[in-house]
Amino acid sequence: MAVPPPPSPSVYRTRAYTARRRVLYALAAVGLVLVGYLIGRWQDTPAAPLPVAATAGASAVPSSAPPTTTPPPSPTVYRKLQAETADALNGIQTQDTEDEGGGQNVGWIANGDSLRFDAVDFGPVPATKLDVRVASDSDGGRMDIRLDSPDADPIGALRVTRTGGWQNWRTDEVTLRPVTGVHTVFLTFARDDDDEFVNLNWLQFAH
Repeated sequence: MAVPPPPSPSVYRTRAYTARRRVLYALAAVGLVLVGYLIGRWQDTPAAPLPVAATAGASAVPSSAPPTTTPPPSPTVYRKLQAETADALNGIQTQDTEDEGGGQNVGWIANGDSLRFDAVDFGPVPATKLDVRVASDSDGGRMDIRLDSPDADPIGALRVTRTGGWQNWRTDEVTLRPVTGVHTVFLTFARDDDDEFVNLNWLQFAH
């Protein structure tokens, strides 16, 4: 029986080459799987926070919310100051009044007399006028409203005119230079002669 000849060296080389290619293909497939896995892990990693310098710029962007505003102060509601309750009466006497509400008024007011009211709080909103309850049977004379000193410049003045009698009462309005805060209020009276010229029941500041 004849013995077949041995395979040629080229056959062995072809089989070895095929085996190497299969190994390389397998390694390449494993490498692709590994690369895909690493890419997936990288995509799933959360992004790092922005640096402080980057976020600081965002806070500089103007807010769309409207700015807060401080409400305006509320005007003070002034009480009536009864003339007979003044903290000081200089040259002035009190008497029972026939004005509405009863009580007393001050009278016999002449040149150089004055009234003083301590610690009058005008509040943050300026007072701009003064209502004065007066009676007079004489023309002439003036009442000045002053702050903190009887010699201070007047912030307002009332020219006294006849009301028809010493107990015939009328409310007159005096325009004031605007005033706020707490002050001592002086009412000073002036006339060219020494005649008594006005009675006073009450006064009330207003805005």
